[in-house]
Amino acid sequence: MSDTSYVRTEMLEQREPPASTVGVIGWARANLFSSALNSVLTLVALGFVAYILSALIPWTFQSVWNAESLSECREIMIATWGSTHGHACWAVINDRWLQMLYGFYPSHLYWRVNLALVLTLAALAPVLFSEKSPRQMIYLTLAYPFIMPWLMWGGSIWNPISAAVGFAIVFFGTRHLTAMTGSLIAIIASVIAALLWWMAISAPVVAGLSSVIPIGIETVQSREFGGFMLALLLGIVAIGVSLPIGILLALGRQSDLMIVKAICVGFIEFIRGVPLITLLFVASLLLNVFLPPGTNFDIILRVMIMMTLFSAAYMAEVIRGGLAALPKGQYEGADSLGLNYWQAQRLIIMPQALKISIPGIVSTFIGIFKDTTLVSIIGLLDVIGFSTAIRADANWNGIYWELFAFIAVLFFVVCFSMSRYSMYLERKLQTGHKR
Repeated sequence: MSDTSYVRTEMLEQREPPASTVGVIGWARANLFSSALNSVLTLVALGFVAYILSALIPWTFQSVWNAESLSECREIMIATWGSTHGHACWAVINDRWLQMLYGFYPSHLYWRVNLALVLTLAALAPVLFSEKSPRQMIYLTLAYPFIMPWLMWGGSIWNPISAAVGFAIVFFGTRHLTAMTGSLIAIIASVIAALLWWMAISAPVVAGLSSVIPIGIETVQSREFGGFMLALLLGIVAIGVSLPIGILLALGRQSDLMIVKAICVGFIEFIRGVPLITLLFVASLLLNVFLPPGTNFDIILRVMIMMTLFSAAYMAEVIRGGLAALPKGQYEGADSLGLNYWQAQRLIIMPQALKISIPGIVSTFIGIFKDTTLVSIIGLLDVIGFSTAIRADANWNGIYWELFAFIAVLFFVVCFSMSRYSMYLERKLQTGHKR
């Protein structure tokens, strides 16, 4: 019998893959034209997109940018194209874009708003891109919650320093008293000491320092805040503060301590059962009723508190879902290592739960940022409120699409950026194998 076996004696040279399976053509064949039905749906979708763009592109670019009123815009359109149909009047944006971005904030102080925004991005860098940021930037992140309000509202430099001292009392008090009294007693004592500092001691200390060393910047009243700047301010505070509060609420809801669990469950269910606009009306109209006479509680601060609590309740449920998705073996593994409760949460449980919860967390962030537009209902002139005020002007009465298109672009840029970062973070933390 003859031997028909074959043994390769040399390797064949690597060949390029077929052009129809790689690049744009390969992607289109795999995703758009993989079957007859997909091909038909792709062609229908492309036709619909082409129909929309055929009207949108001329409306966007065959437009008027320089005019003093809507009527002047229309006169220019008729003189140029013979009709006002299908042409945008971007002159309203050219005329009022600063007001829509900064509200009534003094124009000579715009640099403070811009600097606060730059510092926001710089302070977020160590958190969002920890492996690419210098370690020293974490100090800016810690100082940012005190620098930003001072830049926005102004006043004496000793006010943010006084606020920081209170948090330093909590930090160092908890750290040094834990060994002597136990963690819970140390936390309670430190918080009480910080409250005494903020409510009784800091005011005369700040007044004394301000009289001796008067360092400060021009004060800006809250009624001058507005435009897209106000939406960013409310969104940044609500997003930044609601995440740690939501984590604590999620842990409290799963706690074995009956009172702690009851308080957390009651808070979460109450907040989730009430519309945000109701809470904003409470912040705007009813909260002062329960405060001592003569108390001046800033309206923006009240709105920040309500939006933060609202976001924290939803954040707690998102994080609780991540905690529930962890297998029981993770908790048992933490116990086997001899870790206490907080060490287990910090090192093992919470990192995995937050990783699982990333899509829900970012969705909550995007939702609360878009909900900042509701403040226009309670009298705060955010970017939506200013669009209404602009349309009430006789010069621009009757203009709609251009204003709302500009607002849509502003919100899209921020929300799309958060969504893309969420996808980047999911890919970065991906540890499983793709099927």
